[in-house]
Amino acid sequence: KANVLDTSRLWRRVAEEMKGAYPDVELEYMYIDNAVMQIIKNPAYFDVVATENMFGDILSDAASVLPGSLGLMPSASLGGKGISMYEPIGGSAPELAGLDVANPIAQILSLALMLRYSFSLEKEAVMIEKAVNEVLAEGKRTGDIAVGQDTVIGTKAMGDAIAEKIY
Repeated sequence: KANVLDTSRLWRRVAEEMKGAYPDVELEYMYIDNAVMQIIKNPAYFDVVATENMFGDILSDAASVLPGSLGLMPSASLGGKGISMYEPIGGSAPELAGLDVANPIAQILSLALMLRYSFSLEKEAVMIEKAVNEVLAEGKRTGDIAVGQDTVIGTKAMGDAIAEKIY
């Protein structure tokens, strides 16, 4: 909200200063309310979104309706000097610890992002992504994404099923 918040004006100033270093990236500004609408309406429009943490949380939570659960959405906060962070957009869900009900897919896909972007291990990242897709194609689901005749399994069983598909 560059029309309201000083921090948003700072983001815009820094983005303007840095855009010359990335000539292949198109710079476009959106207010958060419009960005939420656009990411739900046409998610393919976005390739990269750079924003501060609060607006990133708003966008990722809103975008979680697209696949149906926060448990499916990995994220990468890529640093310029090799320091990056990978995590599910829903965080670690400490309230679900030990209950065998959390969906581990976002965490597993976050690992695939780490292999791809921090270690340049594309083949290994693709193996993980294919394993996840194969398990989902078999109809195995954690409770947060199960519908109809899907087989509902817990956190450990989902992780094991995915691990078994990696070759």
